[in-house]
Amino acid sequence: MRIHFIAIGGSAMHNLAIALQLAGHQVTGSDDEIFEPSRSRLAAYNLLPPEEGWFPEKITKQLDAIILGMHARANNPELLKAQADGLHVMSYPEFLAAHARDKKRVVIGGSHGKTTITSMVMHVLKELNMDFDYLVGSKVKNFDVMVRLSSTAPVMVFEGDEYLSSPIDLRPKFHWYKPHLALVSGIAWDHMNVFPDFENYKLQFEVFIRDMEPGGTLCYYSGDKVLTDIVVNHARVNVLSYDEHPNRNIEGVACLIVGDESIPLPFFGKHNLENVNGARLICNNLGVSDADFYNAIQSFEGAANRLEKVYGDESFVYFRDFAHAPSKVRATLAAVRRQFADYRVIACFELHTYSSLNQQFLGQYEGALAEADAACVYFNPHALALKKLPMLDADQVKVAFKRDDLEVFNSSEKMVNWLQNCISEKTVVLMMSSGNFDGIDHAEFAKNLSR
Repeated sequence: MRIHFIAIGGSAMHNLAIALQLAGHQVTGSDDEIFEPSRSRLAAYNLLPPEEGWFPEKITKQLDAIILGMHARANNPELLKAQADGLHVMSYPEFLAAHARDKKRVVIGGSHGKTTITSMVMHVLKELNMDFDYLVGSKVKNFDVMVRLSSTAPVMVFEGDEYLSSPIDLRPKFHWYKPHLALVSGIAWDHMNVFPDFENYKLQFEVFIRDMEPGGTLCYYSGDKVLTDIVVNHARVNVLSYDEHPNRNIEGVACLIVGDESIPLPFFGKHNLENVNGARLICNNLGVSDADFYNAIQSFEGAANRLEKVYGDESFVYFRDFAHAPSKVRATLAAVRRQFADYRVIACFELHTYSSLNQQFLGQYEGALAEADAACVYFNPHALALKKLPMLDADQVKVAFKRDDLEVFNSSEKMVNWLQNCISEKTVVLMMSSGNFDGIDHAEFAKNLSR
């Protein structure tokens, strides 16, 4: 097939482009901005467009498929050309749903934890040499590409993102997948630019659960009352609930309690002990025994940028994490605080998404950084300008977070200087962002802070 990507530089889009080329298809693409790591990965597979911009002449009737990314706008010149020529334009979830039409579809959704749970499931299935296709939103250890498409796999595992499919397809992505087996980890309002209030956001999960394949199975986190109510009122399939896996801490290592055994884990935190139990239920329903699951999960190293340890020694530890929604920030900080109870914990959080930068949403972060010994919030004025949002000031942010000693920066250089002066013996630094703090190289920065 000849396939063209409009906005090829997106996280999922560039991985899908690579996967399709690896499957033998002829792939081209365009974008007006391509950032790392997409740029290097596209270049490595000879898929990087020769120049940035939109080129309507690339849209011809010889194309077999046109895939439109969310980064493009509805008036994109290539999209307008395709529409004028009567060509079918697909979002990437529509394309993946078509690919998986005859497979068992497994979808992991929820406002938080879905990348980690999907990654856990993928890791276990790979350890057991099971054949499966997948889509996941982050780099996973021992997986070269974040998308796999094959003609052989009987199962496809999706990370079920609730954000919109494309600028001309305003359905949430996970509504496309119609799973036979699904998990929802919890519901906490996010993406206020497209879901204006919590009721509207919650509705998307109701639809997702209602649209599951008849006879399917839904796993859900029982500690979320809103989610439990939705399951009771809307689920038309078999339901299984899960909670935090029984565990104990042995000399600083989180261990699962299984009968008389203690199974050590390479990760920690209450939310991850919930995640691992959800992943276990999904794997059980794919034919994996508990014994095989527990054996495989011990070597799971996590998804990239999900409570990822960048540096660590006895006196200094540095984590980076993708946390951006209020519930994610609270859960991640709580996990670090409990694991490093006798350390000084410094939390740095970047306001980067439309919701987090929006003054109407900012109050949702009240108390989110309370467990840190010292904390700062960073935002880039350019990000506000791009999203056409009014400028924030430090007092607004302090009031929203309800922390008087909060440091607020709109210069990454000033944030770096402040952080360098905060380091003492036995310190943990937690960097939380769905962006990159204006280009910080975490590995190099962590090394410098440790000196």
